[in-house]
Formats: sequence, C-alpha cells, structure tokens
Amino acid sequence: QAQLEESGGGLVQVGGSLRLACNDSGFIFSMFTMGWFRQAPGKERELVATISRSGGDTYYSDSVKVRFTISRDNAKNTVYLQMNSLKTEDTAAYYCAARLGNGMVFTTKESDFWGQGTQVTVSS
Repeated sequence: QAQLEESGGGLVQVGGSLRLACNDSGFIFSMFTMGWFRQAPGKERELVATISRSGGDTYYSDSVKVRFTISRDNAKNTVYLQMNSLKTEDTAAYYCAARLGNGMVFTTKESDFWGQGTQVTVSS
C-alpha cells in the first residue's frame, strides 16, 4: 500500500518559484514511475510531468516545459517538482501519482496511487 504525501505548496507572485515534494512511506519507491498532476477549479486533472524509475527519463507537458523540473531521490523516497517563472494559470491543486506500469505518459486512470494534493496559488 502506497502512502504519498505532498508538501511545498503555497501562495506566490507571478514570476516566482516553488518546490513541491512528495514523500512515499508505504511502498518500494524505486519500483514506480512518478508523476505530478494538477487540477484547477472546474477543470480536469492534467498530467504535468513524469520521471522514470531511475530518474533518467522525464516528460513535461507543453504548458510547463522549460519552467518546471521534476526530479527524484530514491534514497529518500521523494519526488520533487521545481516550478519557476510561475504564471497565474499554474494555479491549481497539485497531486503526485505513482504508476507501476510502463510508459512515461499516463492518465489519471492509469495511476495506481495518489497523494492528497497541495495547493499552489499564483497571484498577480
């Protein structure tokens, strides 16, 4: 049973930065491809970034490419999302997800475990 817990959300101004962290306390972390999703009010949850089991491969949605960086530390059972040059449209609840299956791009239905989410609000 996976237990994912996000941290690091908050309120930041346009152009600012935040680093989210997601720690696992319930499973063999290195077995899972990890991802970050986000969901804005009234919108569907969307995939933001993913990272392979070893950390050697990453994927980013076009909306965050260049500005966000996903990384992981398997020794600490933690995945990170560094968010720079934040925009108001980045405002959303951010969720980390773990997936046992193969493939770097996956949907919410293909995710096996979820964290509870952390709110990111970017103000102008």
